[in-house]
Amino acid sequence: MYKYSEKDKQIVKNRTKEFSLQVKRRIDGYLTEEEFKPLRLMNGLYLQLHAYMLRVAIPYGELSHQQLHKLAEISEKYDKNYGHFTTRQNIQFNWPKLEDVPKILEELANVEMHAIQTSGNCIRNISCDHFAGINKQEVEDPRPWCEIIRKWSTFHPEFSFLPRKFKIAVIASENDRAAMKVHDIGLRLIKKEGETGFEVYVGGGQGRSPFIAKKIKGFLKKKHLLNYLEAILSVYNELGRRDNIYKARIKILINELGEKKLKDLVDERFKKFFEKKLTLGVTELEEIKKSFQLPFDKNIRSEVPKIKNKDFKIWRDQNVLNHKYDGHSIVMVSLKQYGKPPGDASALQMKSLSEIAKKYSYGEIRVTHEQNLVLPHVLNSNLYSVWTDLKKIKLATANIGLITDTICCPGMDYCALATARSIPISQKISQHFKNQLLQKKIGKIKIKISGCINACGHHHVGNIGILGLDKNGEESYQISLGGSADEKTNIGQIVGPSFTEDKLISAIETIIKTYEDNRLNLEDDFISVFNRVGIDKFKQDLYEKNNS
Repeated sequence: MYKYSEKDKQIVKNRTKEFSLQVKRRIDGYLTEEEFKPLRLMNGLYLQLHAYMLRVAIPYGELSHQQLHKLAEISEKYDKNYGHFTTRQNIQFNWPKLEDVPKILEELANVEMHAIQTSGNCIRNISCDHFAGINKQEVEDPRPWCEIIRKWSTFHPEFSFLPRKFKIAVIASENDRAAMKVHDIGLRLIKKEGETGFEVYVGGGQGRSPFIAKKIKGFLKKKHLLNYLEAILSVYNELGRRDNIYKARIKILINELGEKKLKDLVDERFKKFFEKKLTLGVTELEEIKKSFQLPFDKNIRSEVPKIKNKDFKIWRDQNVLNHKYDGHSIVMVSLKQYGKPPGDASALQMKSLSEIAKKYSYGEIRVTHEQNLVLPHVLNSNLYSVWTDLKKIKLATANIGLITDTICCPGMDYCALATARSIPISQKISQHFKNQLLQKKIGKIKIKISGCINACGHHHVGNIGILGLDKNGEESYQISLGGSADEKTNIGQIVGPSFTEDKLISAIETIIKTYEDNRLNLEDDFISVFNRVGIDKFKQDLYEKNNS
């Protein structure tokens, strides 16, 4: 893991001290809420429906056991004993008091954490494949590149007040586990003629106008990465709309200019940047790479214990994946306990998981963009012990990738922008489909739920996407089908009129039945069936039953 330098520590400490004075001025009445707004957003603080919300950065989704323990302590002292892990690999505290926020930031700084780049019109927290460095398919570990981009983007004088928020994801394999193509910039490390470089995608995003990113560079040499990113951002900063919040993202700019025009503008700007001193030196890069070395000897050999326990076997088959190196496994920790809000973890769970990670995963934990956690390096011989300990804190739900592993935004329970509740919908789906045999029979499927058009729940790219709407003062839910956020990224198609909450589960059952009736075998997943059958068959079955 990356460790802060003394300079890093001092920057965060100074930032916290500065914000403490700004908070005092707000409390004392010297700043109005409107004057305070840009200051708090630069420090990850939102004003939600009922209270302030603090979003804490977890760069590229990587946590130490000490950091997770600190997050648990903060939730106990300053919040309501839980934290909410988000689709940007961050964590949110939904109930801090304004006067306590500087204290929280001070405590975070003590474990090399902060809330910078989690809000406002800046380059947000850099996201990454949660299997970075531990999957056999990758070209190389993408995390050092995430760290380089984080260093470059934090406090960048030109890009602190962009037309709109800006999101970057980095992966290094064909498998996309970071939803790269629905980011403003997506970077994929590839190997071409023996040299490693980047494919560059621009203009992805969800919200009111969903777009899949366009590839504007087939191969970018690694040494030119920052100059090329600088070229993209400077073109966007200059030409992006500032008069209309709904048309301010780079996805709108590339759609209006055209892919070729934007590429030409970026290439032209890139040529001018050749003389800038943003070329990465080998020494600097190697120093950063040292922070991401394996915490164990890769020649260790270890076998999974032969234990006759049905529940352990179900969990191992569903939540445990092969590690890059034999002897270890990757353990997925589901934050989708049946009937509970997706992505939430209690203080007790976080503290206990911190100890589990310290004991069994070399002190490392990762956060996925699908609101789950990962123990990245577990000896095969320790899998049963890990399962036993996770079971004690109700974190051994064996549903990774199944229908109850939903993504869900906070919706109208917390968010001032939401038009409908989303958490109760996720809870209903979770309870209705919780039977393990039923989930396995349905197979791999992703349901994603948003409480408004801003799409924080990624409904556009759900195999089944659910969007909460306000319809004449009543909540209703629009369904889209065929979306995907992986390497075959696709925006889902709306099936038709929305459903009331009481008819939503029945509608999902009908969709599942149409899928099952048309699959060729148990390996035929939902997207394959949808692409083969088309939306009309699903529409027909869905509305015939609903109107009967």
